Amino acid sequence: MQLTDNEALPVETQAEVVDARPGSALMRPVEVVASVLLVVIVGLLLTGVVARYALHTPIVWIDEAASISFLWLAMMGAAIAIDRNEHLRLTVFVNMFPAQLRGFVNALALLVVVVVLAALIMPAIDYVREESFITSAALNISVSYRVSAIVLGIALMLVVAIGHLWRDCRPADIGMAAVTVAVIGGLLWMGKPYFLGLGHTNILIFLVGLAVLGLVIGVPIAFCFGIGTISFLVFSTNVPMIVMIGRMDEGMSSLILLSVPIFVLLGCILDATGMGKAIVEFMGSLLGHVKAGMSYVLLGSLFLVSGISGSKVSDMATVAPALFPEMKRRGHKPKEMIALLATGAAMADTVPPSIVLIVLGSVAGVSIAALFTSGFVIAMVLLLALAVLARWKARHENTEGVRRASFKVVRTTLLIAAPALLLPFIIRGAVGGGIATATEVSTIAVLYAFVIGIVLYGGIRPSKVYAMLVETAAMSGAILLILGSASAMAWALTQTGFAHQLAGHMRDLPGGWFSYMLVTIAVFMVLGCVLEGLPAIVLMAPLMFPIATQMGINDVHYAMVVVTAMNVGLMAPPIGIGFYIACKIGDVSPDEAMGAIWPYLGALVLGLLLIAAVPALSTAYL
Repeated sequence: MQLTDNEALPVETQAEVVDARPGSALMRPVEVVASVLLVVIVGLLLTGVVARYALHTPIVWIDEAASISFLWLAMMGAAIAIDRNEHLRLTVFVNMFPAQLRGFVNALALLVVVVVLAALIMPAIDYVREESFITSAALNISVSYRVSAIVLGIALMLVVAIGHLWRDCRPADIGMAAVTVAVIGGLLWMGKPYFLGLGHTNILIFLVGLAVLGLVIGVPIAFCFGIGTISFLVFSTNVPMIVMIGRMDEGMSSLILLSVPIFVLLGCILDATGMGKAIVEFMGSLLGHVKAGMSYVLLGSLFLVSGISGSKVSDMATVAPALFPEMKRRGHKPKEMIALLATGAAMADTVPPSIVLIVLGSVAGVSIAALFTSGFVIAMVLLLALAVLARWKARHENTEGVRRASFKVVRTTLLIAAPALLLPFIIRGAVGGGIATATEVSTIAVLYAFVIGIVLYGGIRPSKVYAMLVETAAMSGAILLILGSASAMAWALTQTGFAHQLAGHMRDLPGGWFSYMLVTIAVFMVLGCVLEGLPAIVLMAPLMFPIATQMGINDVHYAMVVVTAMNVGLMAPPIGIGFYIACKIGDVSPDEAMGAIWPYLGALVLGLLLIAAVPALSTAYL
């Protein structure tokens, strides 16, 4: 999915929205290497699956080799994402600045990125030196071969960011931005003795204040976390910066996260082959003739397509063009269609394979299989809530002249869609049944979709395959850099003792565990608006999940509440990122759609409260 007019989006989700501008010549070799690494990772994991399940002779070094390749892919992908301007950032506030100030603000945001990277490069080199004394268990090589990727990635990002700053900003704006950064840095340095004695107030100044300031001026979210954490460590503690690099490495290197780039690639294959369109056409033939039928088709298609791609943008971009013309003909208002599209995508975010659930399982230590099984049921609850509202709103729908599809048409569309329809059930069944891990299933799903796409859905051009690989590398790099920087910030936050104090206050809330659930809903709805899903989860899960466990809340139940609340916030205007993406895909003004989405968000909130109040909805099938 490509959106070429990113300026029209008040919020840019560069982790999901792909800029059509090609990469610079400097980065072309990096793109090639990143594409090769992605293929190598898929090949290694497929080899491991075959060796383990077919030949019953596990290859012990495969996970280690894949982990090394994965970190190199992540860091190269992050550099590609900077080159293509695909890092997630908030621009709603930037657009509020007077036109004459925007050049300065953009230069300041880029300079912050440069400062963060410059501050990290020497600690990264020291980290490589420290790790060089450690030998890997399986391959028996120095760990420095793996972590050298961090140094290269930071260096590439620094060069590209400086290039952007020099090329895209006026010298006067760069000069003003440099003076601003120097003045703020100087004041903080002079105030270091004072900050050392402030205690938890430093959390508000650095980890909250500077990070929020970065968001306001349009600094990519990963670097907002970076500047907040760096400033906190440098000006209010005596902790060496090498520790931050270690936390970033740990946040990006979990084997569970190997499935993230592979599921991103799966979403690209879905778009390229038209498998999602086949599902939409089958759903239309089945339900399109009834009142509110096209709304049911839209919701059902999002549910099923989400089970293949794991990407909200991919889901909406597949479903909307196929259904919106017919919905308009039947009298649906464009603003209502956008509202249903946005909230339907939020509903379907827990359907496996969900990248959000994979990351949450990795961060919070919750079983991915249990999350996938529960996520399927929870999405059904939310689907029912939205379907009931859609039926009520369609009570005056014009269905004149609409005929039920013949059995022959239904059969034909089912035969075409059947291979695609099987995929989400293969994924959920394999992981939920404990047959394979999420990472192993992701590689099987990619192979299945690629072969089926070539044999039954018209194939994929070689040039398109390469573009998908580069796109996947950039998206994955942007996602994983956020996870790394958020992990570093979360570690800094926990080291202050703030988490322990917060747990004590939460345990004393009147109303017990359900009051804590309500607090959780409020927190993640707000964070979902501002930070999008993954950084919010990585930042807050280490704080919130231990408290939930102490209060007797099941981890899977709590995870479903967290993800659903976050998705409600993600689609809530005026800041929610997903809302603006839906408006862009549906070509509807956000101002027009803003009033229509509230009833649908209300339906999701009612479903969320039901999920929070009834643990059995999340846990009865585990």
